[in-house]
Amino acid sequence: MIVLPDAWLERWHEKDAFDRVFQLKGEVFREHVGRKTIRFSIDGTYYFAKLHFGIGWREFVKNLFQLRFPVTSAENEWNAIRKLDRIGIHTMHLVGYGKRGWNPARLQSFVITEELENTVSLEDFCRDWPASRPDGRVKKKLIAEVARIARSIHLHGMNHRDFYLCHFLLELSGKKRPVDPENIVLYLIDLHRVQIRRSTPMRWRVKDIAGLYFSSMDAGLSKRDFLRFVRLYEGKALKEAFRENPAFWGRVSKRGVALYRKIFHKAPTLPW
Repeated sequence: MIVLPDAWLERWHEKDAFDRVFQLKGEVFREHVGRKTIRFSIDGTYYFAKLHFGIGWREFVKNLFQLRFPVTSAENEWNAIRKLDRIGIHTMHLVGYGKRGWNPARLQSFVITEELENTVSLEDFCRDWPASRPDGRVKKKLIAEVARIARSIHLHGMNHRDFYLCHFLLELSGKKRPVDPENIVLYLIDLHRVQIRRSTPMRWRVKDIAGLYFSSMDAGLSKRDFLRFVRLYEGKALKEAFRENPAFWGRVSKRGVALYRKIFHKAPTLPW
């Protein structure tokens, strides 16, 4: 299977297009066992290609022994992007996808997306908030949009598995006013581990929200900010949310703090 723009297929000759994708030259952004992400340009436009070469049986079996189902192809990302488009979540713009082979340890596949220009990760955007108080309207709108995205993907049977601030890209509007609080646009990226089911199990919702909680602990957020997220994610009053889901929020808190201790070897400084 291969999906590419007609102009690319004509240029590369359709029968050779899969090999031509794997021969693309560009800046290597990431490289892991069995996959690589490169940035390249065609006719002045920049793209990202995630190339999956096959993880091999050793890595495949190791993941299974660790009770983790291995990601063996770019199909996860392809399906996740299309699902996010359908439910109204901004994400990367699809350009191409291909997969060949049947052996799960040797599958070759790729997904190509347009580069998201003029954006910054929320991790970088919020980095100076503890020392420099942000625009209150921007902060509220960002919390609301992150909560909307989290709530929406979980209600539609999706979980991200790497749900951190660094995987939200904020669209910038200009130098004088880099972010318009009335027009907040966030893109959810890094979707290769996304899972899609009929409904999202509690353990995977906990993992996502705990990851988000962990990554926001040093962003200078107040107790009110955290509670605003809870209210918007739950879609109900705080008392009702904590009364109905105490186990969920208890597990989120415990897991988020444990992750912070594991990464930074110290306890987080929280606003309560």
